[in-house]
Amino acid sequence: MEASARLSSAGYNVFIVERSDVLGGHLARWDRLFPSGEQASKLLHKLYKGTTDSKVFTETEVLAINKLGKSFNVKMTGGISIMADAVLMSTGFDLFDARKKEEYGYGIYDHVITNADLEDYFRTENDDRVGKPARVGLVHCVGSRDEKAGCRNCSKVCCATAVKQACEIKQKWPRAEVYCFYMDLRMFGRGYEDLYLKAQKEYGVRFIRGRVSEVSEKIDKTLQVKAEDTLSSTPLKVTLDLLVLMAGMRPSQEGTKVGNMLKLPLGDDGFFAPSDGFEGMQSSSIPGLFFAGAATGPKNLPDTLAEARSAAMLIDEYIREAKL
Repeated sequence: MEASARLSSAGYNVFIVERSDVLGGHLARWDRLFPSGEQASKLLHKLYKGTTDSKVFTETEVLAINKLGKSFNVKMTGGISIMADAVLMSTGFDLFDARKKEEYGYGIYDHVITNADLEDYFRTENDDRVGKPARVGLVHCVGSRDEKAGCRNCSKVCCATAVKQACEIKQKWPRAEVYCFYMDLRMFGRGYEDLYLKAQKEYGVRFIRGRVSEVSEKIDKTLQVKAEDTLSSTPLKVTLDLLVLMAGMRPSQEGTKVGNMLKLPLGDDGFFAPSDGFEGMQSSSIPGLFFAGAATGPKNLPDTLAEARSAAMLIDEYIREAKL
């Protein structure tokens, strides 16, 4: 959406192909953004305004894409076919399927949800699994930094998301006890560390360093969580009303299908491999095809927007040079 706004303002005809019925990807499902707490809908509205001069195809999938000379032939559902001078792969990410971590009980126990589920609840206040919890736990790094889950990399935003959501839980249910179970906190962004300190000082969120080893459901539907506090080397057993799993970022399966049509190489992490890890993060191995956002790995929103602007500039340069 950001790239389309930049390219449209430069005078290009832009086509946006979107699988779902609305633009916005994961952002369209978010309630508030970290670290400021700004409503996600505010940013989404700004991005929507930038697409007014673009031709948007929603509920549309790419069936085939071929490089013909210097152009790309893109065939889509609905019998639509377009010729493009350049293509931007902004295919985003999939959330890790938390059901694969059976020991946490997602999809098995009534009151185990994911970060995306909780964000949906904050936005809609409609999820019977949430209820009015008095004790809530948030488990970091679910499907991230986990060899057994097939993902060694950090998903970059899970720690900040967990801290943000912990604060929101306390805002909604001030008397609730909130626990964050973490491996180590990676609060790298501007204002992120302040958010972490706020969670402790203002909201009394308890941060426990250690992985959750087992979750079981009791007769009354509460959850018994076993973990180890690795700082004190003591085992813990906590009873919770709600457990939130911080599911990490995985490569977009549908995006990968499109990439396979052009035989785009993937990195060891399954995301698209850019032409260069330093100077060519938005460029691919195919002239005229570019990347932005989580297509090449986990990104936060500022990084994604910056990459979109960078990709738009590269596309403009590429098309100008191709016409010389």
